[in-house]
Amino acid sequence: MFGSFARATVLVLGAAAFGMDANAQSTGGTAAATFNQAFDGIKNKPEFAHSNFGVEIYSLDRKAVLFQWNGNKLFVPGSTTKLLTEGTALQLLGPDYRFHTAIYRTGEIRNGVLKGNLVLVASGDPDLSGRLQPDGTLAFADEDHSYGGFDSKLVAGDPAAPLNDLAQQIAAAGIRKIVGQVLVDASLYPEGDRELGTGVAISPVMVNDNLVDAVISPGPSVGAKANVRISPQPSYIRYVNMMKTGAGGSKFSLDRSDRTLANGDVQVTLKGSIPADRGPFVDSYPVASPSRFATALLTAALANKGVAVTNGKFPAKPTGAKFKDSYTPQNRVAEHISAPFREDVKITLKTSQNLHASSMPFLLGAVLGKAKTSIDHKGFELERDFLTKAGLDLSGAVQSDGAGGDAMFTPDFMVHYLAYKAIQPDYSVFHSALPVLGKDGTLFDIQTASPAAGHVFAKTGTFEDSDLLNASTILTAKGLAGYTTTATGEHIAFAIYVNSVPLATDASDSVKTSDAVRNVGEQLGEIAAAANLYPIEAMK
Repeated sequence: MFGSFARATVLVLGAAAFGMDANAQSTGGTAAATFNQAFDGIKNKPEFAHSNFGVEIYSLDRKAVLFQWNGNKLFVPGSTTKLLTEGTALQLLGPDYRFHTAIYRTGEIRNGVLKGNLVLVASGDPDLSGRLQPDGTLAFADEDHSYGGFDSKLVAGDPAAPLNDLAQQIAAAGIRKIVGQVLVDASLYPEGDRELGTGVAISPVMVNDNLVDAVISPGPSVGAKANVRISPQPSYIRYVNMMKTGAGGSKFSLDRSDRTLANGDVQVTLKGSIPADRGPFVDSYPVASPSRFATALLTAALANKGVAVTNGKFPAKPTGAKFKDSYTPQNRVAEHISAPFREDVKITLKTSQNLHASSMPFLLGAVLGKAKTSIDHKGFELERDFLTKAGLDLSGAVQSDGAGGDAMFTPDFMVHYLAYKAIQPDYSVFHSALPVLGKDGTLFDIQTASPAAGHVFAKTGTFEDSDLLNASTILTAKGLAGYTTTATGEHIAFAIYVNSVPLATDASDSVKTSDAVRNVGEQLGEIAAAANLYPIEAMK
């Protein structure tokens, strides 16, 4: 199965947890004199005896390769794939592109009564959520809610805020009653495929990243029912809370199951135990039908604004496309305009947001390629044209999804891609969207004590899989690719990959497995820090 590949969140222990200084060479605890020594010290560790490293460092100033180790071999890159996906979309759509999500009426309004339907036309906006801030920027948490866990955080805003705004506009248009339905036209590109990282459904309508968040906290005493807060909660999804409060220091457990009831509603049951001294824990449930999810939440938002809907059914599949003839300026009753696209690029790269990246090939294929079938194929055709015009050797690249579940790259291809991005007009936007070592995004807790913290800007990548033979986990890939400036002032691009790292842990012990993955992530962070801090000797 796919693990947290696209999470690319390098959840790692600090260097102090390994009993050495963050900048010390891993063998013997003495400081490395060169990047090469630091890399060798990590590469030769026992845990990497059966693994493969691929590293390349490229001078943006001299336009020359400074260091290469298996630079022309293909590696599974994890979510460093998002560098290509988002960089292509940024270039083709432009940093100031905005999504327009409009709602149209299909009938006349008389005395506050709409005899017809309201149709929300999905535009592919990934951020119909609580991220939008008053200043027009999008907020993010370093640990995105889509991955769940004790470290995941929800942004402060209302997850249905854009829908509330649309409902307010509809009420302001004088509509008080709808003799019809609220529908979603999700025909821009197909709805229903699951992205390969966290299993969220892909759709051109994305409310709260197509997730229902359950925030689980301990109850008032050991043995008491745990507290569970659901956000947002559409009326057709019902939660049953069977979580208990365990003793302090006990093991956390969670079993989530769902089933469809006779009336079509969905029941989600949470069973397990949360220690009294831990929490909150975020469990994010991917909805099966994003269009139904959006319909239910918009209907509730309308009710809160005093707008009644006589037909409150929520179709399991999008049905609004048959009303395209009604999409005229006269019939538009509400519109949500997104933040500039540069803001979503920031969200996607900083947090390694799988759904957003997985949607990009579809969006490009539909919006720019005007494709009606094989829409994601058209998106990749546009990416291929872009990369070919950039003069890149595509024999070093394999990609079939936007987030990193199906891709391979050589380090040499990746650094030359990064070098090309560095001379593009959108480079400052691209660069500022990257996680920062020891500071934010998926690198917020990597090499925090290193002098290189704050000076390495890079995308992370992680891909785990099951090892049933050994009842363990194989870390298929860890990756880190981006930019830094050396101690001598040289601007460099780098790509660091390690593939096939067996994790000597019991697969059922998620905590120890996570710690083992963290260990590997810290080592890649140490290699990147070494490129920033130490002289790089040319390979002989």
